[in-house]
Amino acid sequence: MNQQQTRNHFIDAIRGFAAINMAVFHFLYDVFIIYEKNPHWYSLPKVHLWQQAICQTLIFLSGFVWQWGIRGNLRRGMRFNGYGFLITIITLAVIPSESIWFGILNFMGCAVLLLLGLQTVLKKIPPVCGLAVNFLLFVLCKQIQYGSIGIGSVFRIQVPAVLYSVKILTSFGFPFAGFRSSDYFPLLPWIFLYLCGYFFNRILQEHRVMECSLWQRAARYQVPVLSAVGSRTIWIYLLHQPVCMLVCYLVFGNIGIPH
Repeated sequence: MNQQQTRNHFIDAIRGFAAINMAVFHFLYDVFIIYEKNPHWYSLPKVHLWQQAICQTLIFLSGFVWQWGIRGNLRRGMRFNGYGFLITIITLAVIPSESIWFGILNFMGCAVLLLLGLQTVLKKIPPVCGLAVNFLLFVLCKQIQYGSIGIGSVFRIQVPAVLYSVKILTSFGFPFAGFRSSDYFPLLPWIFLYLCGYFFNRILQEHRVMECSLWQRAARYQVPVLSAVGSRTIWIYLLHQPVCMLVCYLVFGNIGIPH
């Protein structure tokens, strides 16, 4: 199937479902955390699992579809970074306490551009091996921003503290002391999950899964609302939070906004 000629509505639907969940999650975050209706909400384990499921789905799918838009990836990567910097400026101006530094849009932009530079090398890696290694690295590096790599209490190594003293390394996954961002997605560990999506796509292509009739029927099927939302995810990223804050303001006014 030529992805440039036929849009994959199946992938759009999954992405749309994740994007809607993201919007709902951020609305509840605004209500419970920014407006302080339930300050302990964000620390609940089930809320953490929900948040991780949303972001991991979006990042994995972004890596999965990377090679389908390869001709426009340079422009797409620059645009994502531009949007990310714009969100940083807006959050600094409107709600400094909830400012966003290197959020998911900046990560997406950098990941798109990084794969452009690495595509020659990546093509030489067997996709099954690439998927397995990157999944392992993602698991191992999941806590790197907190100073260690490993798996739970079974295996853990402390990362040299000097890496967390260089501010420019914050975007790579080594936040400096006192760093705070309400949406932080550094290259480590998230680039490994992005690459998992990339290699999983290649596995399906090598096994000709995308050429089978079942996949093609699913790709053509538009799930009402979800497929439409999934094809416009970037606008959901950009607009959902201002809309959520407007609704909160209309309902709650200025009560609970930190000063």
